[in-house]
Amino acid sequence: MLASFTGLGLSAAAGLNAYIPLLLVGLLARFTGVVELPEPYRWIQSGWALSVVAVLLLAEVVLDKVPVVDHLNDVVQTLVRPAVGGVIFAATAAAGQADASTWMQQHQWVAVLLGVVVAGAVHAAKATARPLVNVSTVGVGTPVVSAAEDAASLSLSLVAVFLPVLVLVAVALLVWIGVAVRRAARRGGRGRRPPPPGGPPPAWSGRWTRSS
Repeated sequence: MLASFTGLGLSAAAGLNAYIPLLLVGLLARFTGVVELPEPYRWIQSGWALSVVAVLLLAEVVLDKVPVVDHLNDVVQTLVRPAVGGVIFAATAAAGQADASTWMQQHQWVAVLLGVVVAGAVHAAKATARPLVNVSTVGVGTPVVSAAEDAASLSLSLVAVFLPVLVLVAVALLVWIGVAVRRAARRGGRGRRPPPPGGPPPAWSGRWTRSS
Protein backbone atom coordinates (compact mmCIF):
# COMPACT_ATOMS: atom_id res chain seq x y z
CA MET A 1 0.00 0.00 0.00
CA LEU A 2 2.82 2.43 0.82
CA ALA A 3 4.25 1.79 -2.63
CA SER A 4 1.08 3.07 -4.27
CA PHE A 5 1.10 6.12 -1.99
CA THR A 6 4.60 6.97 -3.21
CA GLY A 7 3.48 6.88 -6.83
CA LEU A 8 0.33 8.84 -6.03
CA GLY A 9 2.22 11.60 -4.25
CA LEU A 10 4.88 11.97 -6.95
CA SER A 11 2.26 12.04 -9.71
CA ALA A 12 0.21 14.68 -7.90
CA ALA A 13 3.36 16.75 -7.44
CA ALA A 14 4.08 16.44 -11.16
CA GLY A 15 0.64 17.90 -11.87
CA LEU A 16 1.78 21.12 -10.18
CA ASN A 17 5.33 21.17 -11.53
CA ALA A 18 6.52 18.31 -13.70
CA TYR A 19 10.21 18.83 -13.14
CA ILE A 20 10.44 19.03 -9.33
CA PRO A 21 9.54 15.38 -8.55
CA LEU A 22 11.44 14.16 -11.62
CA LEU A 23 14.60 15.99 -10.56
CA LEU A 24 14.22 14.93 -6.93
CA VAL A 25 13.84 11.25 -7.82
CA GLY A 26 16.77 11.44 -10.24
CA LEU A 27 19.06 13.03 -7.66
CA LEU A 28 18.08 10.60 -4.91
CA ALA A 29 18.58 7.64 -7.23
CA ARG A 30 21.99 8.89 -8.40
CA PHE A 31 23.50 10.01 -5.09
CA THR A 32 21.66 8.00 -2.42
CA GLY A 33 20.12 4.61 -1.88
CA VAL A 34 16.71 5.97 -0.99
CA VAL A 35 15.29 5.43 -4.49
CA GLU A 36 16.14 2.41 -6.64
CA LEU A 37 14.99 2.90 -10.21
CA PRO A 38 14.05 -0.11 -12.35
CA GLU A 39 16.35 -0.78 -15.29
CA PRO A 40 14.13 0.79 -18.00
CA TYR A 41 14.06 4.06 -16.05
CA ARG A 42 17.72 4.37 -15.07
CA TRP A 43 18.08 7.18 -17.59
CA ILE A 44 16.31 9.51 -15.13
CA GLN A 45 19.40 9.49 -12.89
CA SER A 46 21.89 10.04 -15.72
CA GLY A 47 23.91 13.24 -15.79
CA TRP A 48 22.45 14.48 -19.06
CA ALA A 49 18.87 13.87 -17.91
CA LEU A 50 19.43 15.69 -14.62
CA SER A 51 20.99 18.64 -16.49
CA VAL A 52 18.10 18.90 -18.95
CA VAL A 53 15.46 18.64 -16.22
CA ALA A 54 17.27 21.29 -14.14
CA VAL A 55 17.23 23.73 -17.09
CA LEU A 56 13.55 23.01 -17.78
CA LEU A 57 12.75 23.52 -14.09
CA LEU A 58 14.47 26.90 -14.11
CA ALA A 59 12.47 27.96 -17.18
CA GLU A 60 9.24 26.69 -15.61
CA VAL A 61 9.86 28.57 -12.37
CA VAL A 62 10.35 31.84 -14.28
CA LEU A 63 7.65 31.54 -16.94
CA ASP A 64 4.93 30.36 -14.55
CA LYS A 65 5.20 33.57 -12.54
CA VAL A 66 4.49 35.95 -15.43
CA PRO A 67 0.79 36.77 -16.06
CA VAL A 68 -0.50 35.66 -19.48
CA VAL A 69 2.75 33.81 -20.14
CA ASP A 70 1.71 31.34 -17.44
CA HIS A 71 -1.40 30.48 -19.49
CA LEU A 72 0.73 29.64 -22.53
CA ASN A 73 3.01 27.59 -20.31
CA ASP A 74 0.02 25.66 -18.95
CA VAL A 75 -1.04 24.84 -22.52
CA VAL A 76 2.37 23.33 -23.23
CA GLN A 77 2.39 21.54 -19.88
CA THR A 78 -0.95 19.89 -20.67
CA LEU A 79 1.05 17.14 -22.33
CA VAL A 80 4.21 17.31 -20.23
CA ARG A 81 2.80 17.06 -16.71
CA PRO A 82 0.56 13.99 -17.22
CA ALA A 83 3.36 12.27 -19.16
CA VAL A 84 5.87 12.90 -16.38
CA GLY A 85 3.28 11.79 -13.83
CA GLY A 86 2.96 8.46 -15.62
CA VAL A 87 6.71 7.98 -15.93
CA ILE A 88 7.45 8.94 -12.35
CA PHE A 89 4.73 6.64 -10.97
CA ALA A 90 6.11 3.66 -12.85
CA ALA A 91 9.77 4.63 -12.39
CA THR A 92 9.95 4.46 -8.61
CA ALA A 93 10.92 0.97 -7.52
CA ALA A 94 8.12 0.89 -4.95
CA ALA A 95 5.48 2.01 -7.42
CA GLY A 96 6.72 -0.38 -10.10
CA GLN A 97 6.22 -3.31 -7.72
CA ALA A 98 3.21 -2.01 -5.81
CA ASP A 99 2.57 -4.25 -2.81
CA ALA A 100 4.92 -6.84 -4.37
CA SER A 101 2.05 -7.71 -6.69
CA THR A 102 3.01 -10.02 -9.55
CA TRP A 103 0.08 -8.73 -11.54
CA MET A 104 1.32 -5.14 -11.21
CA GLN A 105 4.81 -6.20 -12.25
CA GLN A 106 3.40 -7.85 -15.37
CA HIS A 107 1.10 -4.90 -16.16
CA GLN A 108 3.28 -1.86 -15.55
CA TRP A 109 1.16 0.13 -17.97
CA VAL A 110 -1.42 0.32 -15.16
CA ALA A 111 1.05 2.31 -13.06
CA VAL A 112 1.71 4.60 -16.00
CA LEU A 113 -2.01 5.14 -16.56
CA LEU A 114 -2.61 5.91 -12.88
CA GLY A 115 0.19 8.45 -12.92
CA VAL A 116 -1.16 10.11 -16.06
CA VAL A 117 -4.67 10.37 -14.59
CA VAL A 118 -3.53 11.77 -11.23
CA ALA A 119 -1.10 14.30 -12.72
CA GLY A 120 -3.61 15.27 -15.39
CA ALA A 121 -6.33 15.93 -12.84
CA VAL A 122 -4.06 18.13 -10.71
CA HIS A 123 -2.84 19.99 -13.80
CA ALA A 124 -6.41 20.60 -14.97
CA ALA A 125 -7.35 22.07 -11.60
CA LYS A 126 -4.26 24.29 -11.63
CA ALA A 127 -4.76 25.45 -15.22
CA THR A 128 -8.42 26.37 -14.68
CA ALA A 129 -7.87 28.12 -11.35
CA ARG A 130 -4.93 30.25 -12.45
CA PRO A 131 -6.94 32.56 -14.81
CA LEU A 132 -9.34 33.31 -11.95
CA VAL A 133 -6.42 34.25 -9.72
CA ASN A 134 -4.85 36.43 -12.42
CA VAL A 135 -8.07 38.31 -13.13
CA SER A 136 -9.12 38.77 -9.52
CA THR A 137 -5.68 40.07 -8.47
CA VAL A 138 -4.86 41.89 -11.74
CA GLY A 139 -1.79 39.69 -12.08
CA VAL A 140 -0.34 40.59 -8.68
CA GLY A 141 -1.18 37.19 -7.22
CA THR A 142 0.35 35.21 -10.09
CA PRO A 143 3.93 34.92 -8.75
CA VAL A 144 2.64 34.32 -5.22
CA VAL A 145 0.38 31.45 -6.22
CA SER A 146 3.03 30.03 -8.53
CA ALA A 147 5.63 30.03 -5.74
CA ALA A 148 3.11 28.34 -3.44
CA GLU A 149 2.50 25.66 -6.09
CA ASP A 150 6.24 25.03 -6.44
CA ALA A 151 6.58 24.72 -2.67
CA ALA A 152 3.62 22.33 -2.57
CA SER A 153 5.11 20.22 -5.36
CA LEU A 154 8.44 19.93 -3.53
CA SER A 155 6.80 19.22 -0.17
CA LEU A 156 4.51 16.58 -1.65
CA SER A 157 7.44 14.94 -3.43
CA LEU A 158 9.44 14.73 -0.20
CA VAL A 159 6.46 13.33 1.69
CA ALA A 160 5.87 10.75 -1.05
CA VAL A 161 9.45 9.50 -0.85
CA PHE A 162 10.18 9.70 2.88
CA LEU A 163 6.73 9.56 4.54
CA PRO A 164 4.38 7.86 2.05
CA VAL A 165 1.92 7.04 4.81
CA LEU A 166 1.06 10.75 4.95
CA VAL A 167 0.48 11.14 1.20
CA LEU A 168 -3.32 10.90 1.42
CA VAL A 169 -3.35 13.59 4.09
CA ALA A 170 -1.06 15.82 2.01
CA VAL A 171 -3.15 15.33 -1.15
CA ALA A 172 -6.37 16.06 0.76
CA LEU A 173 -4.81 19.24 2.14
CA LEU A 174 -3.71 20.23 -1.37
CA VAL A 175 -7.24 19.75 -2.69
CA TRP A 176 -8.69 21.81 0.16
CA ILE A 177 -6.25 24.66 -0.46
CA GLY A 178 -6.96 24.56 -4.19
CA VAL A 179 -10.71 24.80 -3.62
CA ALA A 180 -10.24 27.65 -1.15
CA VAL A 181 -8.04 29.61 -3.57
CA ARG A 182 -10.51 29.08 -6.39
CA ARG A 183 -13.44 30.30 -4.31
CA ALA A 184 -11.49 33.33 -3.13
CA ALA A 185 -10.51 34.15 -6.70
CA ARG A 186 -14.12 33.91 -7.85
CA ARG A 187 -15.29 36.22 -5.09
CA GLY A 188 -12.54 38.67 -5.98
CA GLY A 189 -13.50 38.53 -9.65
CA ARG A 190 -17.13 39.30 -8.87
CA GLY A 191 -16.05 42.22 -6.71
CA ARG A 192 -14.21 43.77 -9.65
CA ARG A 193 -17.10 43.71 -12.11
CA PRO A 194 -17.54 47.08 -13.86
CA PRO A 195 -20.68 49.17 -13.20
CA PRO A 196 -23.60 48.82 -15.66
CA PRO A 197 -23.69 51.03 -18.79
CA GLY A 198 -24.61 54.62 -18.00
CA GLY A 199 -22.83 54.62 -14.67
CA PRO A 200 -24.22 53.95 -11.19
CA PRO A 201 -27.69 55.31 -10.28
CA PRO A 202 -27.68 58.79 -8.74
CA ALA A 203 -27.64 58.94 -4.97
CA TRP A 204 -30.87 60.12 -3.24
CA SER A 205 -30.39 63.61 -1.91
CA GLY A 206 -32.84 63.08 0.96
CA ARG A 207 -35.15 65.96 -0.17
CA TRP A 208 -38.45 65.75 -2.00
CA THR A 209 -38.89 67.92 -5.09
CA ARG A 210 -42.22 69.20 -6.28
CA SER A 211 -42.98 68.68 -9.96
CA SER A 212 -43.90 71.84 -11.87
